Amino acid sequence: MDRASQGVDPHPLLLRTVDGLALAAHHWPVALDRPRAVVVVNPATAVKAAYYHRFARFLAGHGMAVLTYDYRGIGDSRHGKLRHHRGISKLDWGRFDCDAALAWARENYPDVPLHVVAHSIGGLLVGLARNNRHIARCLTVGSQYAYWPDYAKGQRLVMWLRWHLLMPLLTLLLGYFPARRLGWHEDLPAAAAYEWAFRPARLEKAYGSRYGAGALAHFDTMAGDILALGISDDPFGTPAAIRRLLDYFRRSRRIQASITPASVGEEKIGHFAFFHERFRPTLWEDARQWLARGCIPGEDYETRPPDI
Repeated sequence: MDRASQGVDPHPLLLRTVDGLALAAHHWPVALDRPRAVVVVNPATAVKAAYYHRFARFLAGHGMAVLTYDYRGIGDSRHGKLRHHRGISKLDWGRFDCDAALAWARENYPDVPLHVVAHSIGGLLVGLARNNRHIARCLTVGSQYAYWPDYAKGQRLVMWLRWHLLMPLLTLLLGYFPARRLGWHEDLPAAAAYEWAFRPARLEKAYGSRYGAGALAHFDTMAGDILALGISDDPFGTPAAIRRLLDYFRRSRRIQASITPASVGEEKIGHFAFFHERFRPTLWEDARQWLARGCIPGEDYETRPPDI
């Protein structure tokens, strides 16, 4: 019997970023003398780390130490009113926050493989973090960067109105995006909301024109394997959206795999349900097998070797 059903108690801690912020985090240790790996979990935009705690407990129960954390301005890493922190951006979440999480994992577990599970925008953040050079395997779930023409065709108009019209208008009026009041997860700092709302087709234009070419330099230091999972009924993480992000990880072996709800006995999964506990014996087990042994799940998949 594995420890997944026995429970693992997390240890709260603070991550220190290189620009001096403290981020709320939880460390999920294992009972083994030496864990099989250490896994960092990158949340989706405006989603608290607590959403992934059951999944973290599952991995820890199978011998992998896990670190979950909240990005600056989100969840337990929110300090004060967001209108006073308008400049917090998704670029900061990657180059500072994700980087701090990877640094902690490497420092505290130097002798085991370092893996990442990244949901939605969390996959982009891997490419922005200097310490991504330590990653052995990365699992991304619906990861893309919200370029609206990539949204699912049948839902594109509604999604554009919500995220690219309503969101920037409310952000302009209030100084932050009040997602929590609307029932759409956590509030967003203004800069992060605008990054989403006005995202161009290429990251070079989104970040390079403002921050210089160095903003994207660490995509070329990420050489670990990437399994990019797409769910067929995910309106954000369409095949085109996933490919658009994967193109930047030129040094990684990239596997793009597709899963349908019917393949796991469900009618729908969408963008968020992968991390619901009902998928412990199916999708979670697939994730564990990839992290532990590099096994590729999915009804179909395409493998792309490193470009350089």
